[in-house]
Amino acid sequence: MANFTTHIGVGTVVAGALATLTLAADVIAPENLIAVTMAGVLGSVLPDIDLKESRPSRAMFAGLAVFFSFAVLFTFATTRSVAELWILWLGTMAFVRYGLHTAFHRLSVHRGIWHSILAGLFCAIATAVVFRYVLGRHDGVAWLAAGFLFIGYMTHLILDEMYSVDVMDTRIKSSFGTAVKLYDRRYPAATAGMLVATMLMAFLAPSMRPFAEGISSRDLWAGLNDRLLPKESWFGVVPLRRTEIAGEPVRAGADGSITTGSVSQSAKREAPAVERSLPESEQAVPVTTPEPEKQTAP
Repeated sequence: MANFTTHIGVGTVVAGALATLTLAADVIAPENLIAVTMAGVLGSVLPDIDLKESRPSRAMFAGLAVFFSFAVLFTFATTRSVAELWILWLGTMAFVRYGLHTAFHRLSVHRGIWHSILAGLFCAIATAVVFRYVLGRHDGVAWLAAGFLFIGYMTHLILDEMYSVDVMDTRIKSSFGTAVKLYDRRYPAATAGMLVATMLMAFLAPSMRPFAEGISSRDLWAGLNDRLLPKESWFGVVPLRRTEIAGEPVRAGADGSITTGSVSQSAKREAPAVERSLPESEQAVPVTTPEPEKQTAP
């Protein structure tokens, strides 16, 4: 399997790429983008949360403790005193870091149910619930964070599956097939519990309609496509070629010049020259109508 450094590095790259697209498409406000991106990074290391007494496990529970402690702090920042905020902040951090860490590892098995797509769905929906009801974010923002986390989660599972293949020795390790799976057949009780927890989270989850409408908007994809490449130059230094700016199929004219698919201005200017090149007998002659003679009064 891939180590902690690889997971956090690749997960950060994937989350950063998604955040760049989200920012360019103007999907959410910039102040929400940081939290959504962090959800993607968290998802990239979350499947290894069941590693007992290991550095990744301690680091992840420490990260979860910091995340939830600050979430609680910001939630009650305007309604509680400074002393109460200190108690809530430190209490949440200690509870998640030590209390949940101990309880979780007494029940979990590495490469068990947490290394499954079902667990990824549970964590994604739980993320939407936390963003909506704990952090007070909009429904669309909550589900966007859920999507980021799920993609990060799947990135972790795929990396572990890739590391199960020893390319240098051209052999498949015994761990192949245990990373990416829909559920864990070895522990049906854990699978059933995860399924019930996922259904419960789905019942508590906010509406997906704002997210679905926003992500399927034509304006969103049109704007993203418009910003995908620079218009005139790369970084304001390297100019683009004319054909790159036009964005239309190009072909060579009769004289070897490059023209676009539309009628160019030069063709319009040269059109009268065709008439002038014709013989005088074939050129159009203007027709004049004689004016009627004026009658004079007797």
